[in-house]
Amino acid sequence: MKHTTITDIAKKLGISASTVSRALSDHPDIKDETKKKVQQLASESYYKPNSIAQSLKNNRTTIIGVIVPEIKHDFFSSAISGIEEVAYHAGYTIIVCQSNENFEREVVNTNSLIHQRVAGIVASISQNTINGAHFQAAVDRGIPLVFFDRACSDVEVSKVIIDDAKSAHNAVSHLINKGYKRIAHFTGPRDLEICKLRLKGYSDALAESNIPLQDELICYGGLHETDGYNSMDRLIKENNLPDAIFAVNDPVAVGAFQRIKEAGLKIPADIGIVGFSNNKITALIDPPLTTVDQPSFEMGKKSADLLIEMIENKKPLQKPKTIVLDTQLIVRSST
Repeated sequence: MKHTTITDIAKKLGISASTVSRALSDHPDIKDETKKKVQQLASESYYKPNSIAQSLKNNRTTIIGVIVPEIKHDFFSSAISGIEEVAYHAGYTIIVCQSNENFEREVVNTNSLIHQRVAGIVASISQNTINGAHFQAAVDRGIPLVFFDRACSDVEVSKVIIDDAKSAHNAVSHLINKGYKRIAHFTGPRDLEICKLRLKGYSDALAESNIPLQDELICYGGLHETDGYNSMDRLIKENNLPDAIFAVNDPVAVGAFQRIKEAGLKIPADIGIVGFSNNKITALIDPPLTTVDQPSFEMGKKSADLLIEMIENKKPLQKPKTIVLDTQLIVRSST
């Protein structure tokens, strides 16, 4: 179906396209009677302004680009909802891109948003992002950028994060206080900052309780269920069972959970387990999973607030801001 244009309205009313344009923008030089006719016909014709044409004219759009590793992940879908909530009330719309935890795809997504002249970008990097050159290219073009949860250390922009090391420390300390001593850590990619910080929190908690750090109980992998399953499978086959597991995120914890059950082991009697993020599934499995609650919706909202502040000010902040949100350990039956 052909979209109604300003030219179409002008022809039907026998006036110029420029008069229609000014009437729609409530220009004081246009008579009220003409404005009423134009606005009525525009409404009846379901006329909508061409946002692309307007952005070319004004060199500005009201579209915000959002890049996340995975939309299916509860954490990221909740963060997207927070971003959209703030954007909507500020008069912006969002375009959501998924990197699918792939660096090359993330670069393509970023370049696409640059070419679409988005007003700004909110991003959380993939698990194998090796540098932030593509994000720096956006910043160099004057596009405001805010990271949330996962950030590139080589791009100096504002970010909204949690204290990953402290949150991990609290989770492992909880396990220790419950009497667990031989605690494994199923971590993610070695170079991803949140993984390094959660590993630090794990190590510090063990050290404070004079529990030796055992390298064979630190299992590196990815951030999906299969990674947790495979790490647990390896420890079972090596006859190297821990009495508890601290997982880098909930999907990894759920994967380990599945393999523990398959092996006929009891949770938490034989092995306790703690996840990270508070995905919805963690309250539904049996037994329910102890996990660290990240305020994902609030993280999305704060990120959008920061970005829109930069857009509306039409200049970068004098100094990038870092907002650190609190987490909470949700204790359930798995420990």
